[in-house]
Amino acid sequence: MDEVLKRQDSGELKRRLRGRDLIGFGVGIIIGTGIFTLAGVEAKTHAGPSVTLSFVLGAVVAGLAALCYAELASSVPTAGSAYTYAFATLGEVFAWIIGWDLLLEFALGAAVVSRGWSGYLANLLGLSPEWFGEDAKVNVGAVVIIAVLTVVAVMGIKESAWLTNLLVVVKVAVCVLILAVGVFFIKGANLTPFIPPSQPAAEGASALHQPVIQAALGLEQSLYGVAGMVTAAAVVFFAYTGFEALANLGEETINPRKDLRVGILGALAVCAVLYIGVSIVLTGMIPYTDINTGAPLADAFDRVGQHWVGALISLGAVTGLTSVMMVELVTIGRIGYAMGRDGLLPKAIGTAHPRWGTPHRMTIAGAVLIAVLAAFVPISALADMVSIGALSAMIIVAVAVPLLRRRRPDLKRPFTVPFSPVVPIIAAVACFYLMLNLDVLTWIRFAAWLVLGLLIYFFYGRKHSRLAPGNAKSE
Repeated sequence: MDEVLKRQDSGELKRRLRGRDLIGFGVGIIIGTGIFTLAGVEAKTHAGPSVTLSFVLGAVVAGLAALCYAELASSVPTAGSAYTYAFATLGEVFAWIIGWDLLLEFALGAAVVSRGWSGYLANLLGLSPEWFGEDAKVNVGAVVIIAVLTVVAVMGIKESAWLTNLLVVVKVAVCVLILAVGVFFIKGANLTPFIPPSQPAAEGASALHQPVIQAALGLEQSLYGVAGMVTAAAVVFFAYTGFEALANLGEETINPRKDLRVGILGALAVCAVLYIGVSIVLTGMIPYTDINTGAPLADAFDRVGQHWVGALISLGAVTGLTSVMMVELVTIGRIGYAMGRDGLLPKAIGTAHPRWGTPHRMTIAGAVLIAVLAAFVPISALADMVSIGALSAMIIVAVAVPLLRRRRPDLKRPFTVPFSPVVPIIAAVACFYLMLNLDVLTWIRFAAWLVLGLLIYFFYGRKHSRLAPGNAKSE
């Protein structure tokens, strides 16, 4: 723990951010694939019109987890996000697990966003579906945008504040346009029943695609209904995970105790309202069974004859999703950098480029993985994995809050979670419940990823860790 605190004392950042700045920053990061793609995918596959309730449930759970993130971020404000928090509270093994987990989360997140970006670019420019969008066997568009943004991330070119704010304005303006125009094309029949009745899964459907909680209780595999709505909530939870970036700004916030709470909860509230409104418009304009999963919103407006709106939505999605992918790539580089610096990954990964000052090796390695996934794996499968990774990370963060309070009661905490340990416990339980509503195959993939990670840790990381007896003495 003391080693972690020493690393955070190596420099002091200027406190210049207020609550309103954090809200704007958060909306810019959070609004992305959730609104432009995932709402349509989950409405069609799991929830129908009740996908709006899925976004409500996801926002509540994200808000609880965000409070826990905010306390740890303001107490241990250093690189590595939840990885560093776990290192400081639960020890090296848990730190490795959460770091490995976060690499999966952000890599898959970038792959999801790149596929959504490709679909909207195809809709905007009329590109061939053989190479762009969800029907492509090899999604070339997704691979190309990842390659371009990787070059930018490695060279260390940063978006200026005005450009970031401009992208936020563009995305919010597009959402407002969707609501303002789409409301006139809503048909009550498309929203009835709001929660479609539960129905058996298609004949021959694999049991691996059944939610874990259904399988554990011996229930018949089904779609829609309340269970489908909760399953969709577990998937669309991914749409809110951008708040993690806000939680890491505690050291740069003027009044962390107040502004972190205002910024994180405010950004989540704004985004939840937009998600809910857009979901109602989308499922009200066309039957949920007819939704296009590649570019749902643009296609919906095209179907009602509002092609100009569809074009603007595609343009807003292409520009907005670009900034989200950049954040994902930068985050992967920093988490890998922190793990390499600690010796859990090769030391070469924990070094910065001598000219550009970026963790170039980790950024490039992560980008290669992202490009492969984005080329071949559908959005639905990727989104499930992102959600289980994010939810598991947030469980560890929630558990870390009361543990750190007990182990280090003297630690300065600019922001504290109210009613601890009750709120952290509720957050952890809520996250775990949503995880149980993801399908069996997602859990198997996640378990395989964790097993691979543990093998790497025990055969490499533990021996080369900066905390290993021989290494600690040499330092």
